[in-house]
Amino acid sequence: MARLIAGARGILRRYPFVTNSAIYGSLYVGAEFSQQILSKRWLAPASEREEIDYVTIGRYAVMGTAVYAPTLYAWYKWLDKTFPGTTKTIIFRKLVLDQFILTPYLLTVFYAGMSIMEGSEDIFLELREKFLPTFVRSCIFWLPAQVLNFSLVAPRFRVIYMGVCGLIWVNILCWIKRQSLSTII
Repeated sequence: MARLIAGARGILRRYPFVTNSAIYGSLYVGAEFSQQILSKRWLAPASEREEIDYVTIGRYAVMGTAVYAPTLYAWYKWLDKTFPGTTKTIIFRKLVLDQFILTPYLLTVFYAGMSIMEGSEDIFLELREKFLPTFVRSCIFWLPAQVLNFSLVAPRFRVIYMGVCGLIWVNILCWIKRQSLSTII
């Protein structure tokens, strides 16, 4: 086991971008897969159970691995370089920038990107409908998670930490995406 952990650390040090992207992307896909298992198999009445939608899981793989992970990798590298340390002032600055600069961008990319991959006629419709309720939920979830991230997590593990938190968050995001606007307000 110690050898396995040492090997994983070595790969993370040699290939941090690829490793972070693979781990984050896997957790992102895991969130959508778990959401589908929950909603389509466990919670659905026996007569209404559906098959797993692997095309949708593929879209989440693209979003998590090719879009979100590289963005987060670059963002946290910049954020930690620009604002080094863990003082309360530094953590506050990182929180504000993260929640009010990065989050709106990521939510826009998520809703518009998924709409593009789904072939929607109006790629901004879902974004217009769901941005604000999603952003509010994001503040409730991510602000405490990011306090821990910026105060306790080593910079090289930030994207992985975000992936673990993201597993929970993307389950919330998947649930919001599946809801009609009247359900989420």
